[in-house]
Amino acid sequence: MIELGVLVSIVSVIIAAFAALIGYQTYQLKKANSAKSETRDEAEQSAEVRAALVYIREGVDDIRIDLKANEKNISDLNERVTRVEESTKQAHKRIDTVKGQS
Repeated sequence: MIELGVLVSIVSVIIAAFAALIGYQTYQLKKANSAKSETRDEAEQSAEVRAALVYIREGVDDIRIDLKANEKNISDLNERVTRVEESTKQAHKRIDTVKGQS
């Protein structure tokens, strides 16, 4: 027959091996869950960055539209100022002519 000490040792080794296997499986499961959590967090951050970029792009597009409208207004004002200057020049000539006749 097997001695009691040897039997206890064999049972202890089997229990320890079983506990180690369960511990390893638990570790792997936690590692996989952690990886999934990191992936989810990265996906959320990526989505937030993309949303921010879309918002920025739309803002830049709005600024471009406003800039083009302002450029057109400035161009129109330049034309009007040029016409007013020409009109003023002609008015001064007429005034000088009227002053010269008196």
